[in-house]
Amino acid sequence: MTNISIEQQEEFSKEKGPVSNTNKDMEGSFLHNFAEGEVLLVNKPYKWTSFDVVGKIRNAFKPAKIKVGHAGTLDPLAKGLLIICTGKFTKKIDDYQAQEKEYTGTFVLGATTPSYDMETEVDVRYDIRHITPAHILDTIPHFLGEIEQVAPAHSALKINGERAYEKARRGEEVQLKSRKVTISEFEITRIDLPEVDFRVVCSKGTYIRSLANDFGKKLQNGAYLSALRRTRIGQFSVDNSWEIMELVNKIKSQKEI
Repeated sequence: MTNISIEQQEEFSKEKGPVSNTNKDMEGSFLHNFAEGEVLLVNKPYKWTSFDVVGKIRNAFKPAKIKVGHAGTLDPLAKGLLIICTGKFTKKIDDYQAQEKEYTGTFVLGATTPSYDMETEVDVRYDIRHITPAHILDTIPHFLGEIEQVAPAHSALKINGERAYEKARRGEEVQLKSRKVTISEFEITRIDLPEVDFRVVCSKGTYIRSLANDFGKKLQNGAYLSALRRTRIGQFSVDNSWEIMELVNKIKSQKEI
């Protein structure tokens, strides 16, 4: 797992202002050259795609044509921190994507769905009366450290040039290779069966939906993800992020100055 080094951050600062300008503390001093390059933290709303956020910000700059990209996709049913890069900072997207991520969310035990979340309907149900809090807590160590994980069939990974979810939605079999990811922290914050709340710190490429499904399997049961929020990417916290319309209105008002 690669982290952005202090040296890299100093390099970023020399190119375009202090890294601290990525957060909401920009209030009152929003004089930035977005075409040259900025990094913005956005709190992605529920049911928005990551590209919805990018498109909304890109449109706010019109008629100017400014390059805008995001550093790490969030599923539509997830919410939370999304790093938006503009101008030359789009070249740094890979650096931001490589940062560790922190998530909070909820597993629902006793059922599975084809997408491993609430995008699809429950396909199998299980009895959970035998599952105790102790069983749940004892399962956590199996998912700490470097683990093998297979992405959901309903994912944006490409198979022969086609998104996996497109094949899955047609009812076709989807075969994806397992890959190694790292989970450095995993804690259960609430148990109210069938719901289990959690907090996870993990490496790039980790699918929390797959973690939910695998967690259920380890309990010899089923589980799917019912809620997910990304709270941190590297050093950047969702607490310092913009609400999307707040940011869009700020950009539009800045253009009028």
